[in-house]
Amino acid sequence: MKMVAVASGKSSGFASRITPANIFGLLRLMCGHLARLWLAYLMVAGCLYLFNGNYEIAYNRTHSLPYQFFLIHYGEPVQRGDFIAFRWNGSYPYKKGQVFVKIAAGVAGDEVTRVGQEFFVAGQSVGSAKPFGLRGQPLEASGTGTIGPYQYYVKAPHKDSLDSRYAMLGLVKQSDVVGRAYVIF
Repeated sequence: MKMVAVASGKSSGFASRITPANIFGLLRLMCGHLARLWLAYLMVAGCLYLFNGNYEIAYNRTHSLPYQFFLIHYGEPVQRGDFIAFRWNGSYPYKKGQVFVKIAAGVAGDEVTRVGQEFFVAGQSVGSAKPFGLRGQPLEASGTGTIGPYQYYVKAPHKDSLDSRYAMLGLVKQSDVVGRAYVIF
């Protein structure tokens, strides 16, 4: 336990210094501050109001993408090659509803094919499926065929990314899409 010497013999805590004069002084200081900067506060509040209704900041906790922060624009249409934000609709290892950001590699009408463990979307390689995960659990590869309406094939460049190569995620339904994501850094 650390001992602190107080010269006056009184407690030096904050509660012992609260007086009506101090409270009124603080209120005068705050009112002066607001009088000078009210327009700036109003602009910040307006931006937050607009921003919170249409956007979200997402943090990527894994190494599946080379970026850490994304700006998600709610409801913005996603095209092939865009970053797509969607909600996890599965179970373990993630919580249902958790937001993921990947790359929309395939859209409705694109053909998904597979040669060995390597997957292709519209003739472009999107990665190879691994038989086992990082913790040794078996991984089931997704199927092939034509991507249906209101569905997306998602990918990430990292070899250990959980994406549409695996049945655990599969194709992402439009109903699970949050919006288009933009790289912040």
